[in-house]
Amino acid sequence: MSGLEIENISMRFDLPNGTSVQALKNVSLNLKAGQLLSVLGPSGCGKTTLLNIVAGFLAPTEGRIVLNGHEVRGPDAERGMVFQQGALFEWMSVRDNVGFGPRMKGMAKADKDKIVNHLLDVVGLRDFKEKAVYELSGGMQQRVALARCLANEPDVILMDEPLGALDALTREKMQSLVLKLWKETGKTIILITHSVEEALLLGERLLVMAPRPGRIHKEYRLPFAEMGVGEDLREVKKHPEFARTREEILGMIWDMEEEIMGRQEAGA
Repeated sequence: MSGLEIENISMRFDLPNGTSVQALKNVSLNLKAGQLLSVLGPSGCGKTTLLNIVAGFLAPTEGRIVLNGHEVRGPDAERGMVFQQGALFEWMSVRDNVGFGPRMKGMAKADKDKIVNHLLDVVGLRDFKEKAVYELSGGMQQRVALARCLANEPDVILMDEPLGALDALTREKMQSLVLKLWKETGKTIILITHSVEEALLLGERLLVMAPRPGRIHKEYRLPFAEMGVGEDLREVKKHPEFARTREEILGMIWDMEEEIMGRQEAGA
């Protein structure tokens, strides 16, 4: 079966003092191949924990992840990760960073170079391929991280706050690039963000998660990602439904944060 299935995932972290933290509880979701999912919620709702379980970095306490009909049991090239900080090899050139995965697979140099040059064209960095990573701006480094991820030809791209450290203008350009890559490659993408606007722009499907324990509070099916492909994202934000949904979600998260603060004050 093609696609990603998150089946009744729960995650409990046992602490040295004998207590435990229930990070996730009974999270289930089916994601068809090629869908773009954004996930947001207040701090402590388990967004990154869920992403790390899908990546295979963590084994859930209960439940399982199934990708294309087989169970996920650890990290694999079929799932690529893009972190908030690019996690690049700073001493290597842009070209060598993007080509690292194919080289580790033993791909022929001519084939590797063809893939690398194509991806650097796609992300607009062909003229910078001989530059060292430390010479690039933050936005350029994230472009390299995206290209390096795509070079491994994953079925699913997992993005953990990949644009959070960028300035507003660079972030908007990168949002447009993510939509372009999604549409051109047909990859399944799961993106974690703290920005409601970003979640609306980049989420064909959007999950709002609630904390303690982390669980799906509400799901939205949205038109804005499709609208944003090849269009000025500032125009998309002017859509009346965009503004209405943004305010609804902001109110939802605000209420959750208020509830969390109330619990903390009661326990103080």
